[in-house]
Amino acid sequence: MKQIQSVTLRSGVTIGKGHPCFIVAEIGNNHQGEYDIAQRMIDEAAAAGVQGVKFQKRDNEALLTREGRAAPYTGPNSFGPTYGEHRNALELSIEQMGRLKEYSESKGLVFFASAWDEPSLEQIVDLDVELLKISSAELVNVPLVRKYAATGIPIILSTGMSGLEDIDVAMAEIRHYHDKVILLHCNSTYPCPEEQIGLPVMEALIERYDVPVGYSGHEKGIGPSIGAAALGACVVERHFTLDKTLKGTDHQASLEPQELASMVTMVREVEKAIQVKGKVVFPDEQAASKKLRKCIVFSRDLPAGHMLSEADLTTRCPRVGVSPVHWDEVLGAVLNRSVKHEEPVQWDILSLSEVEVVGVASS
Repeated sequence: MKQIQSVTLRSGVTIGKGHPCFIVAEIGNNHQGEYDIAQRMIDEAAAAGVQGVKFQKRDNEALLTREGRAAPYTGPNSFGPTYGEHRNALELSIEQMGRLKEYSESKGLVFFASAWDEPSLEQIVDLDVELLKISSAELVNVPLVRKYAATGIPIILSTGMSGLEDIDVAMAEIRHYHDKVILLHCNSTYPCPEEQIGLPVMEALIERYDVPVGYSGHEKGIGPSIGAAALGACVVERHFTLDKTLKGTDHQASLEPQELASMVTMVREVEKAIQVKGKVVFPDEQAASKKLRKCIVFSRDLPAGHMLSEADLTTRCPRVGVSPVHWDEVLGAVLNRSVKHEEPVQWDILSLSEVEVVGVASS
């Protein structure tokens, strides 16, 4: 199977190995069905430093049965007396979504959405988006997955609520059409307990599917998202809100603007911190070692011709003489001249055995 290291979008943004983590503010329905709030959220997401903003689109008659739409929905997070009215209250029109796409792109952001049904998918595709998202809930919806894949548009596939067998099916459907797919490891509990997140699963997904893999987080904090970046996630997606206390089911598992900005900053710091793969002593460290590390010094005045023993030597800062790493080589050496208390040991005042001379020359 061909290994897909990265996926490049029409705008030139590349998602995958060797490229900056693609950080997404999942606005979803946290705009409360209000266009002005959605636009403000785009502003705040851009200011936080994300690369993408994601919305959701539903045609509730195509999504829900009549019974499902008529079901009472009167809890504290309800936007209507029935579930259908609640869902309709949270929807933006496709015309509003189109304006939000243009606004997002004017801010340099990738606008994309998850469509929860076929009519919504057709509408989102008609907006000429460069990226689509299949939600965890729709991963097992084979006919809809096929419709997504048939568009030829790059896909982010979230894997919450799914075992490997489910993901196998969805991936096979998409790959029948193209290989521009990115998987997101995800636990769909809102909010998700940290002990259930399972970040190492990302590596298992890479090994099984040979595609870029990222993380969609629903935890309350930001630690696991930073950890995902450290483990190589090519995408970090987090739900975003202006205020966690707002009415709605997603706000408590979302990040507020300052939290999102902090997460972006930390992800970028982590990316820098994992660039060096081998142990390297950098020039600034070498300068620090001269100040902080010790050298061997004489513990008392000694005459020329004296053979050095443990009692004649100690160590002191700064390192202006022979390093203590050569302690055993210095022991037994003979002084070429007299020395003073705390004078640093230098190689040129020592007479060494032939074996020791070879060792010093090679070190």
